[in-house]
Amino acid sequence: MKYFGQASDPAQSTAVTGVLLVNLGTPERAVCPALRSYLSEFLLDPRVIELPKLFRLLLVKGIIINVRAHRSAATYRKIWTDEGSPLLVNSAALASKVQSQLGNNFQVELAMRYGQPSVASKLAKLHRAGCRKVVVVPMYPQYSGSTNGSTFDAVAAALSKHRWVPDLAFVQSYAHRNAYIAAIGDSINQHWAAHGRAAKLVMSFHGIPQKYVQKGDPYQQQCQQSATAIANYLQLSEDQWMLVFQSRFGAEQWLQPYCDETLKQLPAQGVKSVDIVCPGFSVDCLETLEEIQMENREYFIESGGEQYNYIPCLNESDNHAALMSEIVRDQQVG
Repeated sequence: MKYFGQASDPAQSTAVTGVLLVNLGTPERAVCPALRSYLSEFLLDPRVIELPKLFRLLLVKGIIINVRAHRSAATYRKIWTDEGSPLLVNSAALASKVQSQLGNNFQVELAMRYGQPSVASKLAKLHRAGCRKVVVVPMYPQYSGSTNGSTFDAVAAALSKHRWVPDLAFVQSYAHRNAYIAAIGDSINQHWAAHGRAAKLVMSFHGIPQKYVQKGDPYQQQCQQSATAIANYLQLSEDQWMLVFQSRFGAEQWLQPYCDETLKQLPAQGVKSVDIVCPGFSVDCLETLEEIQMENREYFIESGGEQYNYIPCLNESDNHAALMSEIVRDQQVG
């Protein structure tokens, strides 16, 4: 096996700390071939669909890709911008601001777990820059094996091909951080100050299969802890907010309550106005811009709701960049 490296690696190393921000990923274009490629890489990850390799391959290649690629491309086109994928554009803007806040002693790079730019390519770039230390920050506040764990797998796989492995700090999660809770809470308060306040605040997190939690994944507990901390920060009573889970697919049971079903039921329960925020998403993307801001709005209004307000993700806000910078500084390898 050939290993990536240079004969003079140690001598060329620098005091600059590498920082790798990693988000989920995105297709390169909102067209069917690009979606087939992206979904294949994403769904064939054994952390995402926990099935034996052969069954996973047959399910993804034989059924899911053929069913979802065309439909997903059409969905992406609804939110695609002149600059490209919102997830990539927003993540890049955040990375740039984090670089500005951290300064010249750090080199910040952005990678996607699936698609481009890849984790391997960005780790190689930091290696060529002589970074002896690398801090990896998966851009998911709450830990799940299917996201943060998968990011670790990608980092380990990439570094397994490096002859000279850097000191490594891997941020498992940051759901507990006061700066994270405050950043989300402040964004909600800013929205309320500008647009008024609805009858109920709905906090929507990405779902995962229930069986993953039953097998030990801490994701549900961390989501509940984050949501409760945000509600406490906002000084909300129990009847003023709720937690839901979104983005399920397939026939198996996912974490509940389901976002779409809940929004269909709320008007009949007397809740005619909602503010909805997605604290588990670091930047706006398909799941927030299309699923929450568009699709679920229709469910709520068609069911008798009157006012539906989506509160954007932290994106490239100053508070978000400060949070990421704080995480990096705290995790810097000594």
